[in-house]
Amino acid sequence: MADRPADDEVRDLGERVLAPLADEIERSVEAALRPRKLDEFVGQQTVRAQLSLVLEAATARGVAPDHILLSGPPGLGKTTLAMIVAAELGASLRVTSGPAIQHAGDLAAVLSSLEEGEVLFLDEIHRLARPAEELLYVAMEDFRVDVVVGKGAGASAIPLTLPPFTVVGATTRSGLLPAPLRDRFGFTGHLDYYDAFELEKVLHRSARLLDVPLAADAATEIARRSRGTPRIANRLLRRVRDWAQVRGTGDMDLAAARAALEVYEVDPIGLDRLDRSVLDALCTRFRGGPVGLTTLALTVGEEPETVETVAEPYLVREGLIARTPRGRVATPAAWRHLGLEPPTDQGTLFRA
Repeated sequence: MADRPADDEVRDLGERVLAPLADEIERSVEAALRPRKLDEFVGQQTVRAQLSLVLEAATARGVAPDHILLSGPPGLGKTTLAMIVAAELGASLRVTSGPAIQHAGDLAAVLSSLEEGEVLFLDEIHRLARPAEELLYVAMEDFRVDVVVGKGAGASAIPLTLPPFTVVGATTRSGLLPAPLRDRFGFTGHLDYYDAFELEKVLHRSARLLDVPLAADAATEIARRSRGTPRIANRLLRRVRDWAQVRGTGDMDLAAARAALEVYEVDPIGLDRLDRSVLDALCTRFRGGPVGLTTLALTVGEEPETVETVAEPYLVREGLIARTPRGRVATPAAWRHLGLEPPTDQGTLFRA
């Protein structure tokens, strides 16, 4: 039997266990847990109902559905929905991403190889290079791509007709999409964070697929700390399973869930080490603020971009900090979460 990892080695992973993004290894693990049909997909009732109508109508008419744009924070199921679209249509799925397409020729090669009815999934579509964007406009609207042959004055454009296909674009920053590209999507769906009840359903489904028994109160505890994100919930589920197998009795009960999440430094409202460091610095070193982002980042030993993109969104969403023209400010809820009393002049900190 392999040696058990030391507690401090396990804790070193704590700051990553709540990350909404996934690397290639985790994506391969997630593949086994992804639903294959719309009726298996948990949550996002409005988007599911709208998308179902679009797909059923297109299937009944025997045509490719309108192009689909899915927006929302990472980890909520945009990639899964793209795969479901292809499965519901009975079509093959071609997957690429904005950062992978650096030149118009890269996109032209992908488009020219599409078959009729195929679904092209463009992840992080907001990061598509501008020449590729302009090529995509014509392809999405007219199902045509101009292939440039030669260089300089002797260059010529050969129009190539494309078979009908459907683009499914995914973005975490829809505001960065240029209007001409956004307007070419016939359906736009925005994915919102999940509530605890929906996450419990996700966890029970994943536990069945992983063939591990999950107690109801353990699912409630994990869901409560998952930041409204199914990807994080499934990740925490796997970490609780590991703890129960290696250090517990094998039962994934409430005690195992709490013990495992304590090892990974995930507190009862889903804050990790970085989140608590930001709150602690704001409250104990700067008396609640306001304090600038750069100063705050230096205090907690992180890059400003890390604090702004990793910790701050969830802290703002939970009402623990506020962004003001003068800097970041801790709210009374942040003081209470740390077990501290806010200063008597706390209310004045929210003034510009």
